[in-house]
This record gives sequence, C-alpha cells and structure tokens, in this order.
Amino acid sequence: MRTSAPALRPIFRSQAQAGLLACLYLHPGQEFSLTELARRVGVSVPTVHREAERLVGSRLVTETTLGRNRLLGANPSHPAAESLGRLLEVPFGPRQVVAEEFAEVPGANQVWIFGSWAARYAGETGHAPNDIDVMVIGDSIDRADLYAAGDRAQQRLDIPVNPVMRTHRQWDDPSDRLSVQVRSMPVVDVMAVGRGV
Repeated sequence: MRTSAPALRPIFRSQAQAGLLACLYLHPGQEFSLTELARRVGVSVPTVHREAERLVGSRLVTETTLGRNRLLGANPSHPAAESLGRLLEVPFGPRQVVAEEFAEVPGANQVWIFGSWAARYAGETGHAPNDIDVMVIGDSIDRADLYAAGDRAQQRLDIPVNPVMRTHRQWDDPSDRLSVQVRSMPVVDVMAVGRGV
C-alpha cells in the first residue's frame, strides 16, 4: 500500500518511512526487529520490510541478523546522521518521547496526542504545531506524576507539552466538553508505543 508524504515533513517519501527513521534515529545505539518497528510505527511488517530495504541500501540504517531475526538501527557514521536526527526530532519525536515519558505514569490507561500536532501527523495541512497536547485517561492519576512526565517530554523535545487528564467517567460523559472535542479530532495513540519501551 502506497502512503503519501507526511504533512509534518513532506520531504520524506511516506509517513511509514519518516516514522521508521524517527524511531531509529531517536534511539541511537539501539536495534529493533521488524515486528517491533511495525508496532511502534503503526504499520504492517511488510511495509517496514520494504522501507528497510531502501534505508539499508542507502546506508542510513544498519542491519544485523540474529538467528532468524533481522535487527535495524540508525547508522551514526552516515554523513547525514546528525542532521537527519535533528530534522526528525520535532515533527516525529513527540510520538516516541511522549510514549516513553507517559508510559510509566501510575494509573494511566490510555495516552493520546491530540490537537495540531496530531492533525499534522494524520496528514491534515496547516501551520507547524507550537505545542504538543497530551490526553491521559485513568482513574487514579496523580497530577504531580502527570506534570513531571510533561516536563520531561518538554525538556527532551524543546517544545511545550500540555498534559490533561480525564477519569474514565469524565471521558465517557457526553457533557464533558474537552472529552467530546478530543473525540471529534485526530488523535495519535502513544500508549502502545510506550508500553514496549
């Protein structure tokens, strides 16, 4: 299946390619299986396989075989590695960084990015995002833990991160304006990514 160029960085061939590069370049020194990359990026294993062939061929990505597993990693010795990492950080880093920082918030059952960043990630055109809005659903979340995760993500991304939370009851309440608004717009699920980190 051919995907279009991502609205966050239209210089990449596809959203899958950009997501794959972001996952690898935002975790330098780590290697991931094709299955793990597919889960983290939210695409099929065959899609990751096709993109991997191109990226390994260009030497932007390294490949190691361990038994029957094919492991991919960022190639730090590529002349474009440092620039590519910086280029990927702001437009694609939020999904990875928010996942990592909010995954361990006690009581968090669901974590999504919403707002302008999620809209650009979903392919909607518009201005570059000025911040990252994060919705956390859970019944026993400590605000201090929530804001600490937001502060860590903001420090890593160098862009404001605005966490908000809702209990399950609030989230399901049709009179809760924010919940209704968030459900009506594009969201990016980051919990699945975070739990695997």
